[in-house]
Amino acid sequence: MKFSKLRQLIPVLLVGLLLATLLTACALTSIDYVYVASAKGIEILATDSQSGALRTVAPPVTSGVSSPIALAVTSNYSNLYLANQGTTSAGGSIVHYVIGATGGLTVKESVALSDNPVTLAVNTSGTELFVASCPASAITPAFACAASGKLTVYPLSSGAIGSASGQAPLAIAGHAADILVPTGIAVLANNGSNIKGNAVYVSAYDQSAFNPGGPITSDANPGWIFGFAASSALTPTVKSPYEAGVKPSAIAADPTDRFVYATDFASNELIGYTVIDGSTLNFMTTGPFKTGNEPNAITLDPRGKFIYVVNVLDSSVSAYSITQATGNPTATINTVGSQINSTDTGPAAIVVDAALGRFVYTANELGNSVSGFRLDPTAGSLQPTQSTPYPTGSKPVAIVSVPHGNHATQLVTP
Repeated sequence: MKFSKLRQLIPVLLVGLLLATLLTACALTSIDYVYVASAKGIEILATDSQSGALRTVAPPVTSGVSSPIALAVTSNYSNLYLANQGTTSAGGSIVHYVIGATGGLTVKESVALSDNPVTLAVNTSGTELFVASCPASAITPAFACAASGKLTVYPLSSGAIGSASGQAPLAIAGHAADILVPTGIAVLANNGSNIKGNAVYVSAYDQSAFNPGGPITSDANPGWIFGFAASSALTPTVKSPYEAGVKPSAIAADPTDRFVYATDFASNELIGYTVIDGSTLNFMTTGPFKTGNEPNAITLDPRGKFIYVVNVLDSSVSAYSITQATGNPTATINTVGSQINSTDTGPAAIVVDAALGRFVYTANELGNSVSGFRLDPTAGSLQPTQSTPYPTGSKPVAIVSVPHGNHATQLVTP
């Protein structure tokens, strides 16, 4: 009798064991935490290591979040910084969060600004925070500056923000009255640890020279990149500022400190520069390079092999492989024979996952979502991830990635 019951239990036990095995095999393994700034707060998502799909892992962080505009993270992935915009009568703020082991965020401090922050970046050594800002204008609906922008540097000590140690105005010689609107910051990757990379660049456009539908009040070049020695003095680099098309909208540097790239929103182009003597910029002779319509954000993969640009009007991502000897970008073709990688509506920001460099995500401001892509590590081409796009709060405008767990360091090819 007991033996008969045991025989009946064996199939049940085997089925249970099989189900347990399948559940274990299907368990999600996260490789990154992805932080998205939206009207909902800072949303915390996790990247599945196999599919690249995103899932929410914690409630949105609302403390310190008012009108988010930009995010930045330290290279040791311990500190996150949020820029909040203010109003025409009050400045914005920078909020510092400590990143926990399970991706949670804790407010460490908040720094009030007299101006409106537009974008921010941290140097590789985590010792300096750079903030580009300008006084807010009542001009609507597009963001505009009431006066020319500036770059401010704040020292960091274990992530904590110190008092501003340096500031530099964005100004064009001979055009002191022109209003320069900052749009992006790029810090050379080796800044703080290697003299090879000792510069920070700010992309900006001349509001007085670029005024679609309105009067042009300046004959200056509309687009510029301002270069500074990345220290508290913020000394202009040789030949700065550098011409940058009509309306540069974003800027990024490659991990080897050899190349800088800027998107031109008005001309639908990617402008490439080589870095000379550690800081001076020279145009790549074969550029500029074609993008989609209205490119407004840019990122490079951790190995410095690929460039990804989001095009807001097309709701797409343009992908490029980088010729390592020259820095020249070449558009990549995906498996369906197209250069177009569609996102949800109105992408505003883009990031490559920091852990393995295998996935690309865009924050879609008008689609209220994040779009995901799988990155081909050989060609750089993109394919949509499983179940993309992923819903977020309204108007997500910034996105960053932080590795979760132990992963191999991404190699940078010189």
